[in-house]
Amino acid sequence: MSKSELSFAIVGCGRIAERHAELINSMATLKAVCDIVPVRAEQLGDKFQCNFYNSFDELLHAEKEVDIISICTPNGWHAAQTIDVLNAGIHVLCEKPMAISSTDCKAMMLAAEKNNKKLFIVKQNRYNSPVVAVKEAIDKGLLGKIFSVQLNCFWNRDKHYYESDWKGTLQFDGGTLFTQFSHFIDLLYWIVGDVKQVYALTENFAHKNSIEFEDTGVVALQFESGVLGTIHFTVNSYKKNMEGSITIFGEKGTAKIGGEYLNKLEYQCIENYELKNLPAVNSANNYGTYIGSMSNHDKVYEHVIKILLNEEDAETNAYESMKTVEIIEKIYRAGRH
Repeated sequence: MSKSELSFAIVGCGRIAERHAELINSMATLKAVCDIVPVRAEQLGDKFQCNFYNSFDELLHAEKEVDIISICTPNGWHAAQTIDVLNAGIHVLCEKPMAISSTDCKAMMLAAEKNNKKLFIVKQNRYNSPVVAVKEAIDKGLLGKIFSVQLNCFWNRDKHYYESDWKGTLQFDGGTLFTQFSHFIDLLYWIVGDVKQVYALTENFAHKNSIEFEDTGVVALQFESGVLGTIHFTVNSYKKNMEGSITIFGEKGTAKIGGEYLNKLEYQCIENYELKNLPAVNSANNYGTYIGSMSNHDKVYEHVIKILLNEEDAETNAYESMKTVEIIEKIYRAGRH
């Protein structure tokens, strides 16, 4: 897409922020960045030749003309910072998860409504081509009535990953499902719908000295539609990420989206139909010492910019992001007892 005249700022200059900065720089104007760690803000500001701040309040005061601010800070700060930006009359693009409580999500949505500003949440896995294809097939009824679904999230996060001052804490991280797998839970909600009942067991096997919550969980779900589901998640896959997959069983077909990041159509058997010629997927986010989820932030930014320029209607909304948080809360209430 051609470069727009929209201007952005970024709050939080950690690993994912550089990906945001590169895309903003190619599609719009990056006016400023901010981080409480001075060297991070300065390095990112110098690289993209924009203003840099160490104070969030100073950024809001000085950069009143920016159109939208991208929130890339720890999970526990998303709600308060988003609300402050919206109250300043500026649109927000917030990294996942939207927040680590549904109460905070509702407050964010209320602030957006009150100030007549847009609140976007990053949902890059919805753009994976196998996910798009299977979702369209389900929406068209090609799999018939959905019976059950299985979600597997098998990644590796070693003790070094949690050496950050916020990762692994309940206050700022929130839990494995929030930081590692909220995109996966979002796809369950998007494809199957809301959850009615949850049974869960969680345990911290390998990270007792480094995190305040589970590193593994097994979950049984009943959706409002009657569909049954299971989730098995862990960050104890030996040495490296193994699998991120969702398998859907319907009366007219079965499909499995797999790979490490829901990036491959691994299996399909659909009555009188075949999913084929799927577009190539982007590579996963590489953070040096570990690999994250799919890097579809380019599609996220293209969509956000088109909405702000009134060239496109919103495909997702903050309500759906809140529902993802609600489902995670239900799982944790069932599993943390």
